[in-house]
Amino acid sequence: MFHAPELTVTGPSSNNQSKNGLIGALVVLVAAVCIAILLWVLGHSQRDPYINATLDLEGSLEQGGRLFRINCAGCHGITAQGNLGPNLLDVSERRNDAQLIRQVVSGNTPPMPRFQLEPQEMADLLAYLNSLK
Repeated sequence: MFHAPELTVTGPSSNNQSKNGLIGALVVLVAAVCIAILLWVLGHSQRDPYINATLDLEGSLEQGGRLFRINCAGCHGITAQGNLGPNLLDVSERRNDAQLIRQVVSGNTPPMPRFQLEPQEMADLLAYLNSLK
């Protein structure tokens, strides 16, 4: 007995379905990329001018250490091990630079006082904080 092979015919509707699936996937991909770009732009455009000015500068580790000993060591310890204030060793692994700057200048976490440093001084202190291991 002879059996004829079955043929599957793909017509225009099958081809249109695969094109529609591809177009839908591309639309989703483009939308996701647009949302990511929008979030990035919003996050960077709303950054505080003081933070931007500080992050644009190169800090001096030596000057930052001096500022730390004068202003911070009383609470955080001479080696940043923590006393009244928390341990700051490896603080750059727990906070990014913008968060560290906000913490220093805001005074939002009593008993830490609000510090008014010039951007270069803050860049110096930030260099020192980032060196603490």
